[in-house]
Amino acid sequence: MPEQTLRVAVLMGGASAEAQVSRNSAQQVAEALLKKGHECHLVELDESCMASLLDLAPDAVFPALHGPPGEDGTVQGMLEMSGLPYVGSRVRGSAMAMDKAVAKHIFRQADLPVAADLVVTPEDNLQATSQQILKKLGPAVVIKPLNQGSAIGVIPLPNGGDLPAALEQALIYGNCLVEPFVLGKEITVGVLQVGQKLLAHPVIEIITADAQWYDYENRYTPGQSEHLIPAPLPDGVTQQLQKIAVRAHQALDLRDLSRADFIVTDNGEITLLEVNTLPGMTPVSLYPEGAEAIGYPFAQLVDHLVRQAVQRGADLVLDTS
Repeated sequence: MPEQTLRVAVLMGGASAEAQVSRNSAQQVAEALLKKGHECHLVELDESCMASLLDLAPDAVFPALHGPPGEDGTVQGMLEMSGLPYVGSRVRGSAMAMDKAVAKHIFRQADLPVAADLVVTPEDNLQATSQQILKKLGPAVVIKPLNQGSAIGVIPLPNGGDLPAALEQALIYGNCLVEPFVLGKEITVGVLQVGQKLLAHPVIEIITADAQWYDYENRYTPGQSEHLIPAPLPDGVTQQLQKIAVRAHQALDLRDLSRADFIVTDNGEITLLEVNTLPGMTPVSLYPEGAEAIGYPFAQLVDHLVRQAVQRGADLVLDTS
C-alpha cells in the first residue's frame, strides 16, 4: 500500500537576523517534500501566518526557521496552541537550547564538558566587566550573543584585544556569553530521532581557510568551507563526541533532530559549545550531510521528519479520546 500523501506547511523567514538562511532552508525542504509526492506550501512567518496555517489545515508543519522567534519556543508555543503537529522540539527544549547560558547550566548538571563563562548584559559597566573577564577567563576569549545562531554577532579574540569595544559591538544583539578561546578543530555531530531511538551522525570536521573560522560567510557561501566526514579523529574521541551529542539532546529534552557543536584540541580534549534544535537545511548545511551518511538522503530525511510529526499527532488523539 502506498504511503499517505501529506499536506505540509513549511514555515520560513520572519524577523530573525537569519531570515534569509531560513528561506533557503525552507526552499530545499519544500523541493524535497514535493519529490516525495507531498503537497507543500511555503508560509512566511509574519502577522498573518497563523491565519494562513489555520486556512491551510496542514497535516504537519515544518518550521525551517533559524534564530528567534522561530527557534526559541515562541513559534512552537503558537503551533501547540493551534493543535498542529510540527517537526522539532517542544517549547521547553527549544527555549532552553536557544539560551546559551541556560543550556550550559543544564550541560553542567549532566556532567558534559563545557567551558567556563560569564554573562554580560547591556546594562553592565563594560570597563569593570572587562576586568572581571580578564581575571576569570584571560585575554583570549570568544563573545557570543546568548540567543542568536549562525555565528551572528560572535566575536573571537584569540590574541586578546579591545574587550570593552568588542563587548559593545556584540551587545547590539542583547545579552552575551563570554568564554575562553579554545584553539582546536571545529566539530559537529547531528542526532536524528527514529521512533524511540536516537541515532548519532558521523562526526564532521569543518575546515576553513587559514586564520579563519566557521563564521556566517564561511557557513553559507559555497566553497568557503570543507566538511570532512567522518572526521579524522581517534575512535575513542569519535565515540565520545557521539555520546555527548546524544546526551546533550536528552538533557535538553529535545525531539526529532539536533546538532551539537564542539571544539576538539590536538590532545583530544572536548568542549561542547552549543546545541542547535533546527539545524540548517541549505545546500551547504552540515546536518543533511550527516543524515545521508546514516542512510537518510535529504528527501528521505524530511519525509521521515514530517511523517514522525504526523504520527505523534495521531497518537495524541488516540491517547486523549
